[in-house]
Amino acid sequence: MKDCVIEITHVKKSFGSNCVLADISLNLQKGENLVILGKSGSGKSVLIKCLVGLIPIDEGNIRVFNQDLSALNAHELNALRRKIGFLFQSAALYDSMTVRENLEFPLRISKTINNTERDALVTEALKNVGLETVIDKLPSELSGGMRKRVGLARTLILKPELILYDEPTTGLDPITAGEISELILEIQKKYNTSSVIITHDVECARKVANRIIIIKDGAPVATGTFAQLSESEDAWIRSFFNKN
Repeated sequence: MKDCVIEITHVKKSFGSNCVLADISLNLQKGENLVILGKSGSGKSVLIKCLVGLIPIDEGNIRVFNQDLSALNAHELNALRRKIGFLFQSAALYDSMTVRENLEFPLRISKTINNTERDALVTEALKNVGLETVIDKLPSELSGGMRKRVGLARTLILKPELILYDEPTTGLDPITAGEISELILEIQKKYNTSSVIITHDVECARKVANRIIIIKDGAPVATGTFAQLSESEDAWIRSFFNKN
């Protein structure tokens, strides 16, 4: 499919007798923010890990940048992952490293980046998230929202074409969650990134989504814009959007 960054076709995944992904088919277009919305335990986080090959699927097919994940060897999969940024729920920062060292870490795998270029990339990434002043602090000295921003800066430092956000606003107060949502939009506009945002935060979905897919019990039940879905004739979907 032209300009399709991700194509998922009839993907299924179970852990023992527990079926987590029942039958998922979806796609992500270039430059699009696709929100996958669902209540806790609906299979969202498992799906996003399947997208980067962290969890193998049982059935179906996943293509990322027109490459079939199941056909890639370890070297090819790692090369593909370098084009993908992943923001974890916890930000996943190294506690013993300063912010600067956390951001430098993914750059050290490149033999072509010198110290001057590395410093410039770190500064630019922190500027993108409004945190230039915390460069020498430890993660323990930062608020939850700041840690999320630093995690996002580390994600951006390799200029990924695709960003996967796993519950980007979880654990944050409403004001900080709103700031993270605005930041997701700014990044999309500045870099024309394609993004999948996994969340159960309806307000985050309202702010950032070009398109929403709602998952229930491991399968998609509706797709559309926020406005379309919030006015759905389906009672369960209306209740999800706090509609009567």
